[in-house]
Amino acid sequence: MTGPLPTDRAAEPSDVRAAPTARRILAQAGFEARGLLSHGEQLLVSIVLPLMALVGLALTDAPSLGDGERIDVATAGVLALAVISTAFTGQAILLGFERRYGVLRMLGTTPLGRGGLLLAKAVSVLAVLAVQFVVLGVIAAFLGWSPQAAGIPGALLVTVAGVLAFASLAALIGGTLRAEGVLALANLLWILLAALGGVLISAARYPAPWDTIVSFLPSSALGDGMRTALVDGGFPLAEILVLLVWTGLASALAVRHLRWSD
Repeated sequence: MTGPLPTDRAAEPSDVRAAPTARRILAQAGFEARGLLSHGEQLLVSIVLPLMALVGLALTDAPSLGDGERIDVATAGVLALAVISTAFTGQAILLGFERRYGVLRMLGTTPLGRGGLLLAKAVSVLAVLAVQFVVLGVIAAFLGWSPQAAGIPGALLVTVAGVLAFASLAALIGGTLRAEGVLALANLLWILLAALGGVLISAARYPAPWDTIVSFLPSSALGDGMRTALVDGGFPLAEILVLLVWTGLASALAVRHLRWSD
């Protein structure tokens, strides 16, 4: 009589355990960040274009940026533009194509889960922004940038609020439109916000009634918040509140309408 075959307990599913939640999120965030920094188009939007804007504004006299040293005002606006590039444009496009190819649906069924995936994306945005800020800050310093030290905590807080607002908008657009539509709309909005949305030039310098309209945009709140903190050394409380309101509105719509697959 043949006895029972020996079993390999290491291969039994009951012995396979998922990594801790924090480790799963950090691993996915690292993967997402490396993808953003290694993708040519994402790198162009995240670093190259903001860097070109910084150098162009610093070395020319037009357009007028308002009170304060030109390099200081320009750098504050470009840092805000970098937040929009990564948290909104890059994430919206990535989300749209991940949804098309079934990546979101697949990852949503893993131990990472949908909530963990979204959190990992937020962490990856902050990691990429840290790289962007270092690169832009070093170049700006060579050009004479001298930020107000008292405003750095406020700048960090308005950066986080900006990431929340624009990542929520990215989830709304990238999670509802077709991938080609997301690609076109996200790039178009980047151009419009950079040129007319109060990012590089304060809304207060726009003619009426456009100045009032622009002042309520998240791009204007982010740009003015950076200038308030880094140029004036103040605390951008009003701008942070505007960004948080946008976060709440966009998040509520994204939760309701985001589709995890086409």
